[in-house]
Amino acid sequence: MVAVLVVGALGIWLHLPALEWAVLALAAGGVVAAEALNTAIERLSDRVSKEEENAIRIVKDMAAGGVLAATVGAVLVGLVVLGPRLWVIILG
Repeated sequence: MVAVLVVGALGIWLHLPALEWAVLALAAGGVVAAEALNTAIERLSDRVSKEEENAIRIVKDMAAGGVLAATVGAVLVGLVVLGPRLWVIILG
């Protein structure tokens, strides 16, 4: 959530157009959705079995990997949308 607030503040400061706001919102929403699914999978898995089972470990790892993939994608979107403007401001 801190990253979303920072990106939002940067977007306001940089006066982003609506389309770029939409792209950033979709990227952030994708991360939040992936995290929600990961949490649901983990809680359900823990309810199904308290024992350490290889199949459940693999499912949990895959769900966490989905969150990581969504996060990397969102970071790349942020760099593409915000990077050029920040580059110009920082380097003049």
